[in-house]
Amino acid sequence: MDIEYVRQRITELRVKRNISEYQLSYDVGHSKNYVHNIVSGYSQPSVKELLYLIEALGVTPRDFFDEAGEFDNPYLAKKVMDGIKKMSDENLEAVLLMIERLNAQSL
Repeated sequence: MDIEYVRQRITELRVKRNISEYQLSYDVGHSKNYVHNIVSGYSQPSVKELLYLIEALGVTPRDFFDEAGEFDNPYLAKKVMDGIKKMSDENLEAVLLMIERLNAQSL
C-alpha cells in the first residue's frame, strides 16, 4: 500500500459521502486547500492527520485500508452496524427477515 492508495481512498470516500474537499479540510481543522493538496500529491498527511481524515469520513481505519472492499459504501455499513447494536432481539429478527427478502428479490 502506498500514498497513492491513500489519496484515491480519501477521494472515493469523500465523494460517496458527498463532502467537498473544502468541507473535509475544515472538518479536520485545516485551510480550504488541505485535502486538495493531499489528493493532488502536493503534500502527505501525518499519521495523526490521516486518522482525523478517516474519522471525518465516517469510517474506521480498518474500513479505510480494506483493499478487498468488503462494502461498497463503508460509511453506510457503519451506520447500519451502529444501529443494529442498539436493537432488541425481536427487532434484529425483523431486520434479518427483511434482508433475506430483499436479497431473494435481487436474485
